[in-house]
Amino acid sequence: MKKDILTSIFVGAATFTVLHIIKRLWRKYLRPIRKYTTIDLIGNTPLLYLKELSKLTKCEIYAKLEYLNPGGSLKDRLAKQIVLDAEEAGQLKNPGDKIYEGTSGSTGISLALLAAFRGYECILYLPDDLSEEKYNSLELVGAKLNKVRPVSIIDSEHFCKLAEKAAKATNGFYANQFENTSNFKTHYQNTGPEIYKQTNGKVTTFVSSAGTGGTIAGISNYLKHRNPKVKVVLADPPGSSLMNKINFGVLYTHEEKEGHRVRHPFDTITEGIGLNRLTKNFELAKIDQAYRVTDEESLAMAKFLIEKEGIFVGSSSALNAVACVKAAKTFGEGQTIVTIFSDSGTRYMSKFYSKQWLTKYNEKLLDSLKHNNGDLSFVL
Repeated sequence: MKKDILTSIFVGAATFTVLHIIKRLWRKYLRPIRKYTTIDLIGNTPLLYLKELSKLTKCEIYAKLEYLNPGGSLKDRLAKQIVLDAEEAGQLKNPGDKIYEGTSGSTGISLALLAAFRGYECILYLPDDLSEEKYNSLELVGAKLNKVRPVSIIDSEHFCKLAEKAAKATNGFYANQFENTSNFKTHYQNTGPEIYKQTNGKVTTFVSSAGTGGTIAGISNYLKHRNPKVKVVLADPPGSSLMNKINFGVLYTHEEKEGHRVRHPFDTITEGIGLNRLTKNFELAKIDQAYRVTDEESLAMAKFLIEKEGIFVGSSSALNAVACVKAAKTFGEGQTIVTIFSDSGTRYMSKFYSKQWLTKYNEKLLDSLKHNNGDLSFVL
């Protein structure tokens, strides 16, 4: 009996050793290289711990680094979902099929890259006052650009309406990022679960601005599905009506008064965020609180993030970080706050980060760049 037991132990140990050796050989020599394509690598972005912001607010603040997607922004996610859903529905079938979209830049870049990857043609309508970096990037990736004067969404010459008209006239596919709920879908099915998993389910507060509304809608629905106590906060730029809609139930902002508006669509140096209407995507959002974030706050935060966190982000990301601080003040210490860093500052060198451009736009904004106390006193 004792001999049988020893034999069994020996055989088991030998088998384990052989299997371990085979496994190591497989990993080192035999396992094929995983072949990821551009579309495969969209999503599963890392979560960055913002050490200084966390220390100063006595919360844990994290940022999802969406600029590490292949196309360099959060918009890769919605572009991927829109294209895949259109293919499944038979709206995109053959090489050379045309994708039309109205965009402020980032969605256009993502769509153009995926269109090239899938063999489609990408035709974009966009405002004529965006940063030069975005125009250059769009042309480099093969998009056909139609620059138009920024006007209200109710105007028939709005860039989105022009894109929709062109798509109908040529029997092309209109991506329609604002109303197409593939946008909501990708954030509910992917971004939200990623955040929940990366925080081990400990996220207590999610903060995001809204451009189309898809990001905050999809993520808020998923997080609240997993934990109804999660707080969702909207960060809103000057000129946008969404803060008043969330906090007071009225879709209006004083910048909309007749003769008051300085610039269409919003009086802000940030790009691609803010709305004065409710999109299908935004209407799905579950938001508890909204904050107005000024251009001065966004500029000062961008400088803070460079100097204290060692990270160079775009204008909407800086705005989101400001709203994280405001949320920490509202909800108290000990929160686990997650936000979105949509894209890199390299797309905004000629505007948001240009002292020359800021001087022409509003010279007083340059004072925001002088804050160097290492604290958060610039957040109002």
